[in-house]
Amino acid sequence: MEGLENKGAVPLMKWKSDFSRTFQHYLDRSTPCTMERWLGTLGVAMIYVLRIYYVQGFYIVTYGLGIYILNLFIGFMSPSIDPELEALNTAALPTRGSDEFRPFVRRLPEFKFWYSVTKAFVVAFIMTFFSVLDVPVFWPILLCYWIFLFVLTMKRQILHMIKYRYVPFNIGKPRYGKKSSESSSSGRRSD
Repeated sequence: MEGLENKGAVPLMKWKSDFSRTFQHYLDRSTPCTMERWLGTLGVAMIYVLRIYYVQGFYIVTYGLGIYILNLFIGFMSPSIDPELEALNTAALPTRGSDEFRPFVRRLPEFKFWYSVTKAFVVAFIMTFFSVLDVPVFWPILLCYWIFLFVLTMKRQILHMIKYRYVPFNIGKPRYGKKSSESSSSGRRSD
């Protein structure tokens, strides 16, 4: 009897292994395509919003999704080593102009942030097909509470960013290394 159960499990394990390997391959290929990944996530989010609008329910699921994404976003905007907690750590962010420059290292890297947000939307979408999760609530209260949490959390995060002088985004920062071929060719004189 054990041999029969084992024979049925082997193809299932092989399929799971093949699926996992293929899935990881496509995840690896998508890593450098940041804009395309986020556009795909936006598409998944729009499908979820349309589903919620169509069924006119699952507001608790949506509220939980919003809280989870807010938590991920705070991790995305936070440094991996909190200067408040690691005051004596040598790898902390520079707080004075005379300190050595250290690049901003996130607590939650962009790829993991994207993957977690996308996975959360997919799981929340699947949850909308189970009527037991459609708890009747007055959704404007949940929305107001979520906005209140967002404002308080972001206020705290922005004050932390100002206090320790770090910017978690690359907008406006100089990029080095891409113009190396231009600078080497422009350095030569044409005779």
